[in-house]
Amino acid sequence: MAMIEDAGRRRALRTLTAGALAAGGGLLSVRAFAGGLATVNMQLGWVPGGNQVGEVVAKRLGYYEKEGIDFHIQPGGPNIDGVAIVASGRFQTGEISSSPSIMLAVSEGLPIKCIAVGLQQHPYTFFSLKKAPIRSPQDMIGKRIGIQSTGMVLLRALLAKHKIPENQVKIVPIGADMMPLVAGQVDAVTGWQTNTTALKPLGADRVDLRLWDTGVRLYALPYYATTSMLKEHPETVQGFLRATARGWMYANQNRDQAIDMLVKDYPNLNRADERVAIDSLMHYAFDQTTQTQGWGAMDAAVWEEQIAMYGQLGQFRAAQPKVDDVMTLDVLKATHSSRLKV
Repeated sequence: MAMIEDAGRRRALRTLTAGALAAGGGLLSVRAFAGGLATVNMQLGWVPGGNQVGEVVAKRLGYYEKEGIDFHIQPGGPNIDGVAIVASGRFQTGEISSSPSIMLAVSEGLPIKCIAVGLQQHPYTFFSLKKAPIRSPQDMIGKRIGIQSTGMVLLRALLAKHKIPENQVKIVPIGADMMPLVAGQVDAVTGWQTNTTALKPLGADRVDLRLWDTGVRLYALPYYATTSMLKEHPETVQGFLRATARGWMYANQNRDQAIDMLVKDYPNLNRADERVAIDSLMHYAFDQTTQTQGWGAMDAAVWEEQIAMYGQLGQFRAAQPKVDDVMTLDVLKATHSSRLKV
């Protein structure tokens, strides 16, 4: 893909901002009290599911309420630009699938910053089969790589990092399922390693090559807020992060109960599938870094690395953002002790 974000985002932001002004403004204020609580809406970039298990647990166990917050999850989807919605001030916080969406939005002038990340490493993976395994970037040479349009820049980054000319790999546009690999139409497909349900058709013959392990380090499930929210309501943002961290930590330690809560909130989910998926998810949410820095920790150096990489690939239409424009460690520092244990 040439660019992940386009003029549509800027138009959406202008429309949303105009709507906020027409409605009398004030949308950035979280002090629209609901029973004495500050309302915080978290806008997603997708339809809610297993990735929200921590927030579901935190809400059901009253962690947000204890922080003085009336918390709501706002669903996203393919036709919803969640980042633009939050940037307009309509909602207070947001979560997006991958960190590049944050830095690309900031480069376009949207006033948001990442405050924490849900997963310590990105689970984006190239899946192949044992009969024709792809265990390293060099194994891709001469192979057919099935990939969605949104993943093209990630493949380009991998090839560039390992100095593999793009014309040495055959790129095959595919959808989100694994069947092209099963049917032998491609030699590899892509997806999240945490999406255990989608990976079922590949069975025990699956071979994984994680993007992170190839040296392309991105974050997954980053949380963000507007710069105005961070400046005007820092205590509320800190309370939101404390409660969210507690929810994730409880879910990690009580996985069966967490999945019970999840399927009660989202009955369309399959409990058995989600119970398998949570083990993979928690492997990414908690690691050696979180043992000392707590859930949600992130490294400015990783952000610097990916900004430079996207700049080299020509992904920024406007000015290349600086690390401090894209993320802040202030909220993590203010909540450090609260994110180490439930």
